[in-house]
Amino acid sequence: MAPVKFGTLGEPIAATQRRVRMAARAVGRNGLGHAFGHISARLDDKSFLVCAPRPMGLIAAGEPGAVVPIEGPLPQGVLGEVRCHQQIYQRRKDVNGICRTFLRSMMALSTMRLMPKPRDGYGSYFAAGVALWDDPTLLRNDEAAAKLAETLADRRAIAMRGNGVIVTGATVEEAICMTFFLDQAAQTELEVLAVNRPKDEVLLSPEQAAARGVSTGGIFERLWEFLTAGDPEF
Repeated sequence: MAPVKFGTLGEPIAATQRRVRMAARAVGRNGLGHAFGHISARLDDKSFLVCAPRPMGLIAAGEPGAVVPIEGPLPQGVLGEVRCHQQIYQRRKDVNGICRTFLRSMMALSTMRLMPKPRDGYGSYFAAGVALWDDPTLLRNDEAAAKLAETLADRRAIAMRGNGVIVTGATVEEAICMTFFLDQAAQTELEVLAVNRPKDEVLLSPEQAAARGVSTGGIFERLWEFLTAGDPEF
């Protein structure tokens, strides 16, 4: 099997469409989402591509997403919460992929205003913390979306209390990998909380987390290959 090659800015839009579809189906296939949510990839400084407004696991091979301006009104037919992608892309030049989805593990933690701690390798990627948007309502206006992006700041992910998560990445593939890591870290957190021994908790030090939370060694490439195994457009 040929090595996995992640996309880059400026590639043909057909290539970005394929990557976004594969990312969307990976979320659905691996229990990282269900009927709701959306995935996007930056096209350039002025626009991004968002997946079709359908359950992500059901998006068909060749089914196109929509091009959305980073600034300006949402095109007709694009879901209202996609404005959150707009506001994040405006503020974060390092972000080229976004996953908005609903992780059961994070839904449970966020209802208690709790976030995963850096307890293991998965949690090391979120050692800087997962931001909390402490409002369970849907974000369907520009003002709220802008405040959410400001709350996210420079972190990799933000949990919306009782309302899922938004995860970012340098590519759409990385955003999906980070979504998987976040789910794993949150499941560990829930299991530790179930034991109820907070005085005995052991966390990775900042140095250990930095050494563990890396992208070298084909980590994202191997995980992407696992998450997209069997995809019709692989």
